[in-house]
Amino acid sequence: MTELFDPGFVEDPFPRYAELRERAPVHHDPGGYWVLTRHAECLELLRSRSASVDAANIDPSARPRGLGRQPGRNLEAEQLAQAINDNRPFIFRDPPDHTLMRGLVSKAFTPRMIEGLRARIEQMVDALIDAALERGELDLVREFAYPLPIRVICEMLGIPEEDRDRFSEWSAVLARGLDPEFLMPDDALEQRLAVVGAFGEYFFPLMAKRRAQPGPDLLSHLVLAEDAGVVLSEGQMLATAILLLVAGHETTVNLLSGAVLALARHPGEVMHWRKDSSLTVTAVDELLRFVSPVQLTARVTTEPLRLGQATIPRGHYVLAVIASANHDPEAFEAPGRLDLGRRDNRHLGFGFGLHHCLGAPLARLETAIALPRLIERTRVEVIADTLTYRDNVVLRGLAELPVRVSAA
Repeated sequence: MTELFDPGFVEDPFPRYAELRERAPVHHDPGGYWVLTRHAECLELLRSRSASVDAANIDPSARPRGLGRQPGRNLEAEQLAQAINDNRPFIFRDPPDHTLMRGLVSKAFTPRMIEGLRARIEQMVDALIDAALERGELDLVREFAYPLPIRVICEMLGIPEEDRDRFSEWSAVLARGLDPEFLMPDDALEQRLAVVGAFGEYFFPLMAKRRAQPGPDLLSHLVLAEDAGVVLSEGQMLATAILLLVAGHETTVNLLSGAVLALARHPGEVMHWRKDSSLTVTAVDELLRFVSPVQLTARVTTEPLRLGQATIPRGHYVLAVIASANHDPEAFEAPGRLDLGRRDNRHLGFGFGLHHCLGAPLARLETAIALPRLIERTRVEVIADTLTYRDNVVLRGLAELPVRVSAA
């Protein structure tokens, strides 16, 4: 298996990405999958009609070793694993299923709904900053980057406040569960199955309650969403709720904490932003590119696909390392430099094309409120000599970020 996924690699993957872009930008790994590390090939894959997100399209003879495995299989685990596959969310489906399911979810996830959250997010951010200033020293991940998006998405879904701690725990397990099975240890796979089961036990009664008494929350909209007589099944609604929780929360946690670390290491850019609030739009995009909280995404070729100097056969599994693409000097001038005013920023932080992230407007809004308010009101100093990252491969993020916070 490629050293891209060796323990410890996640702490600083970018030098290795640079080496691969030079030496083997498109290569077949002994583990049975292809790896892309340049922006051009990653973009071509994501926009190609010959690339599927459905693992069912993998040629059995080309299946990566361990993909789809579930440890400790018994009848109950097999039935749950099959139910998860049958009801997988739209990000793992091709058209026409993808078009229909995403369209139904989009009806409940409108720009108007997102913009309507602005005042509430501002309120949350200010409260978290007040608490940080009062404490002085804190773990920015646990006490700022984590609570903001989990509170937002739980309020959107209509999750009672007393239940939100368990959602934080479930979300952490499910975020690791986004890694391909061949990159996960057995205990992580077992935890994923257990949490999906627990999530279902909690959500099915809540969905029934929303169906009987709908409210203004996102879950009620999902329950009632309909397109030409087609509605989401209960299993599909559960999968969508899990997706919204993880994608609407974990990626933003990693973006916020990674962005604060990057800004702490580039004080000149912080001063620039303080003096010019109009930088916020380009700053959010640049931090998405620079931090790249989503490291990679996968596709399956549905016909032979020419990428760079290689032709990938039909039915092969391909990993597009979008974090490497976001640091490709052929696509970005001085990619290792944080430039909050960077223009023509064609980063792939939210994917591209058909599967462009549905939650991108929410992540942008949270980041565009949280970071300017943080740098306007505080000075943040990282006080850890070494930093620890979580074991996740797809979603790269700090496990903790000890900081000292003082008033600006």
